[in-house]
Amino acid sequence: MWFDAGMRLNVEVHGQGPRSAVLLHGMTGSHESWWRVAPLLVSAGYRVLAVDLPGHGRSPSDDTMTLDRAARAIAESVSDACGSTPDLAMGHSYGGLLLAAAVNTGVLTPGLSVYVDAPFTMRGGWDRAELVARYEEDKRSRTHESLRASRPYYSDRDCVVEARAAERFDPATAAAPATGPASSFMPEPGSIIVRADPSSYVDDATAELHRRRGVTVRDVPGAAHAVWYSHFDEFVAALPDVFR
Repeated sequence: MWFDAGMRLNVEVHGQGPRSAVLLHGMTGSHESWWRVAPLLVSAGYRVLAVDLPGHGRSPSDDTMTLDRAARAIAESVSDACGSTPDLAMGHSYGGLLLAAAVNTGVLTPGLSVYVDAPFTMRGGWDRAELVARYEEDKRSRTHESLRASRPYYSDRDCVVEARAAERFDPATAAAPATGPASSFMPEPGSIIVRADPSSYVDDATAELHRRRGVTVRDVPGAAHAVWYSHFDEFVAALPDVFR
């Protein structure tokens, strides 16, 4: 598959298994957000490619970023390792939205897509300065100490990883796509949604809509938005098709 020359993202590779898995973290996170998940996938026979999204981790920043270009950057950045057809692609929250965008536009065609408590729409039309200011405040609030206080289910390593990710997070890059037009991408039939229950992003009506379209929806009752951080064992149990 041919791609426009564009941004190359940082991709951390784990394992040498015969199957490939692409991991896309959520807003303000980084490839390190998957530190507990990646080893399990390696044990299950995957070569794991954990991606830093644009403006996150060690990936470049671009305050003119769009959803389409971000999706293409993901596809191009993993293409050397697994082409456009990884066996598995898993996206959390904003990473799930970008995964859906990549699949909907055909630049990434995973054997199985897993969307973890992900929104599938972006409102668009945000005032740039307002949204950048919101993200700047979120960035400042994600210190080790504040994460420990606000997320008691985080381990010490979780706090270290997410505080480090916040330090590297570029609000202007993250805000740019939301200043454009509204966008909506549907999870493809045969894919899986794992959602917190209750979920702020996939409510019951939305879950039922996706089920009718052939999408499997699995709930983790009581979980936080970052499901595997608060309910790791339940998250793994919800995906026997992945972690077997």
